[in-house]
Amino acid sequence: MIRIAIPNKGRLHDPTVELFKEAGLPVLGGSNRKLFAKTTDPEITFLFARAADIPEYVQDGAADVGITGLDLISETNSDVEMLLDLKYGGADLVLAVPEDSEIASAQDLEGMRVATEFPVITANYFENLGINIDVVKVSGACEMTPHVGIADAIVDISSSGTTLAMNHLKVIEKVFTSSIYLIANHKTAEAEEKVQHIKTALESVLHAKQKRYLMMNVPSDKLDDVKEELPGLAGPTVMKVESKENIVAVHAVVDADIIFATINRLKKAGAFDILVVPIERMIP
Repeated sequence: MIRIAIPNKGRLHDPTVELFKEAGLPVLGGSNRKLFAKTTDPEITFLFARAADIPEYVQDGAADVGITGLDLISETNSDVEMLLDLKYGGADLVLAVPEDSEIASAQDLEGMRVATEFPVITANYFENLGINIDVVKVSGACEMTPHVGIADAIVDISSSGTTLAMNHLKVIEKVFTSSIYLIANHKTAEAEEKVQHIKTALESVLHAKQKRYLMMNVPSDKLDDVKEELPGLAGPTVMKVESKENIVAVHAVVDADIIFATINRLKKAGAFDILVVPIERMIP
């Protein structure tokens, strides 16, 4: 039995559940207030846990696989197998001070106090810079600490900067960049083939999100011109169309971020009836 630990709440919960659903491994029976949930695979179950606890769960073998932030993995110094960057939930740990503060850089904080929920990452950051500070560990409401005299600055996670601005704080340095990772216990990753199946399933969804499937009709005498405009994976697929006219159907997979320009070039080259279709999964 493979146990996958995923965040039980917060900003990482919904996109993680959705990703597994798209990968063909949905949570069965809902997830609210549950510790475990079944999947469509009888050999795989979900374990719902705090995102901060997941690195240690995986390291210690309470879970075989986990989804959590790189910041939390680094903060706990967990010894886990880093399988895949899932490319969502991106955020930065930033060093911030009150808007009216004269502190302009990390160097200005020599001998001062820095409040954070990430004391390990914060201590390592300032140690690498050769700056002596007093790390004040807090468990919440980090943004308030400079305003009530607990700290001179904070290191906190920020995805948009809105919360910092609302609390009259300004960013002076970027401390750490985080995204969400698929991780595994070292022993399980080596021994269980199904762990690699999970990685492949998630990877196929992420890869597909970056691609689009194009279908179009092309006059036979324009085929060479159209093919020159298609930067597909391995060249387009060309099929004869059963009609009185001399037309072929052309299918190709292209990068999603060049669809706009590609379609305009295809039309100029002679293609028509162009369809753009999203791809659910792409397995190499």
